[in-house]
Amino acid sequence: MTVLVTGGAGYIGSHTVRALRARGREVVVLDDLSTGHVPAVLGAPLVQGDIADAEVVRRVVSEHAVDACIHFAALKAAGESMEHAAAYFRTNTGGTLRLLETLLDGGVSRFVFSSTAAVYGEPQRLPLGEDHPLAPANPYGESKLLVERTLPWLEQAQALQWVSLRYFNAAGAATDGVIGEATAAPANLVPVLMQALLGQRPPLHVFGTDYETRDGTAVRDYVHVEDLAEAHVLALEHLEHGGSSTVLNLGTGRGSTVLEVIDAVQRASGLVVPYEVAPRRAGDPSTVVADNAKAREVLGWRPDRNLDVIANTAWSWHRDHPHGFER
Repeated sequence: MTVLVTGGAGYIGSHTVRALRARGREVVVLDDLSTGHVPAVLGAPLVQGDIADAEVVRRVVSEHAVDACIHFAALKAAGESMEHAAAYFRTNTGGTLRLLETLLDGGVSRFVFSSTAAVYGEPQRLPLGEDHPLAPANPYGESKLLVERTLPWLEQAQALQWVSLRYFNAAGAATDGVIGEATAAPANLVPVLMQALLGQRPPLHVFGTDYETRDGTAVRDYVHVEDLAEAHVLALEHLEHGGSSTVLNLGTGRGSTVLEVIDAVQRASGLVVPYEVAPRRAGDPSTVVADNAKAREVLGWRPDRNLDVIANTAWSWHRDHPHGFER
């Protein structure tokens, strides 16, 4: 049987496709290629199409004997979602529900959902556990939370088996340098650092140096993309072995400041990161760190790749692929 990976030509999706195939799993990718890249799937079967196109989804499920889905396809920029809220709800919420409807009609009842720590909003306590209050601060987080709220109802009504994985800060690239992040205009710290190092953008802005942290800059939980990919494989196996539907945080439980990330990138590259200090951005919390105890217990997941591995793999990828998958 085959695993359908929506958005499998994207950053985390492509690493998960690779991890599944390394386990000997049959995979088919569905991606509209709006942000994904054909070379990223490394030869896995790829269908170009929209998750909301029921005819395409039905055909893929039938032709490839799909029995499970790992769902990445989504819009994912929190800042952009404040300007284009309707598009985020249409794609992330509406598109996902249409996909689920088609999958369930086709007899596919195992579903691993790519969610986000943005469902929590401003941290009220740290580290952030799955029982933390849910109060998204942007349409991106809300669009994902609405799907999470739907999953238990679909389990009750149509026997859907599901795991929702709430990511913290995905970063890094494949340790062998074969695939990595290829976003033209990234919003996340690590790829922005890489573009600044390569002279592809102005110096990095460090937003705020007066937080109550060890060096005054904001703290985030950076988790290596290959650790994330492994968690998706483990989540699918959890369902296949009869495990209960659940929500899990995917983070390391260790926070790194902006200046610590800069230092790690400088060690990896041997170059000096150009950056400028800027005022805090409105709404940026001081510290966001995951409590990952539940994922460790339920999945046996161990996110072992540290900040130096993130910096080294990210630098190797961006240095050798300054234009992503484009020559």
